[in-house]
Amino acid sequence: MLPSAPVIRAYADDDWPAVSRIHDAARLDELRDSAGVEAFLTLEATAEEEGLFDGDLWVATVDGEVAGFAAYDEGELTWLYVDPGRYRSGVGRALLRHALAASGDERVETTVLDGNPAAFALYLAEGFAVVETRVGKLAGNERFEATGHIMEWCRP
Repeated sequence: MLPSAPVIRAYADDDWPAVSRIHDAARLDELRDSAGVEAFLTLEATAEEEGLFDGDLWVATVDGEVAGFAAYDEGELTWLYVDPGRYRSGVGRALLRHALAASGDERVETTVLDGNPAAFALYLAEGFAVVETRVGKLAGNERFEATGHIMEWCRP
């Protein structure tokens, strides 16, 4: 039997253990071919400083289990992580489309680390374009350098 389509809903405090687990597993994948896994910090260590709760925060559930999350604040998609066991299953796309629809903004920005081709391809497929590429301190762990592609989506 195929899993259900993702259901997107607002984050609730009892989602924290699942969101933390998803971030920590997926963040390692994100860093592996970019800044390196040595730059990894847990969500518990970075959530407040990096503004996870500053704007809107949603989770995607599949068959009742949290499968990913996304956060949006002031014209920027600031977080989007999917449980590695659910990569390429539509969870990330559902979260992205929900954030874009809910934003109401004409333009939305996000940053994708160089070395993350799956995320890069998702954003391109959903209408984002690279507007700038920067090399600088890694958000969340400024001891490390990373290359980030600043991508922008404009409402059709």
